[in-house]
Amino acid sequence: MADPEKRGSMSGSDDAGTIASPLQSQSFWNYLNTEVDTKECTGPLAAFCFMTGFIDAISFSSVFVWCGFQTGNFVQLSLALARLFSVGPGGAIDQTFHRADQQALTSLLAFNLGAFIGRLGDRIGSQKRIWLVFGTFLQTLFTMAAALTIWKSGQPSVADDRGDPSWTNALSFVCLAFMSMSLGTQGIIGKRLNTQFTTTIVLTTVWVELMADPRLFYRKKVITRDHKLIAASSLFIGGFVSRAILDKIGSAGALGVGTGVRLLITVSWLFVPGKKAVSKSAK
Repeated sequence: MADPEKRGSMSGSDDAGTIASPLQSQSFWNYLNTEVDTKECTGPLAAFCFMTGFIDAISFSSVFVWCGFQTGNFVQLSLALARLFSVGPGGAIDQTFHRADQQALTSLLAFNLGAFIGRLGDRIGSQKRIWLVFGTFLQTLFTMAAALTIWKSGQPSVADDRGDPSWTNALSFVCLAFMSMSLGTQGIIGKRLNTQFTTTIVLTTVWVELMADPRLFYRKKVITRDHKLIAASSLFIGGFVSRAILDKIGSAGALGVGTGVRLLITVSWLFVPGKKAVSKSAK
């Protein structure tokens, strides 16, 4: 029969060789305050890209404005300003602030407001689990608010012509603002994680980096290439799924589905592995 000292040494060696799960070794609050391993964030970030396509398909189908791709909206505003210096037939000058330009400005301002709110993560810790959960939940609330406002507006979901947007009343502008805010907050979260998915919003840089990747045609696994392809594919699928849902149940219903997807992404951050602690001997 083993003496107590041997049993103590045996149990101690067993404990040293056992890796406890985060929830076993620390409180849930401490677990929330740990940083995630950015290399393990592929799932939530791919879902972010999906939501970019999902949200943009809804806004473009109704007002031909991209809630996430603010380059086009910014250029559109420059064209609106240039019209003031354009003299038409008979010396007429178009001084009207067109509704499409109003919607582009609304989206641009709201997007930047959402991104500014996302700076809160810099104080909390941009890669801490608690911020990723809270920041994604904020996006969920913004998307839910967009669904409620467009439902109350009573506006149709799909425009027949670029010059005749289907969203025209004040509540539809509020909806557009909430949709853009959700993507603004999403973008800064993606940016701070500093992965191949970049902001999860704008794919122009992703396409350029993909084409410039020296290992573009390698047959084996290449993270720098594969994650960019996942981002582009997820965004494309998001747009496709969104339009299919939009045709069936309208903008409010589609945004309701988007709210549910965002809530699932919120919960998913709880299961992303944390950063591995660096042992003193490895330093």
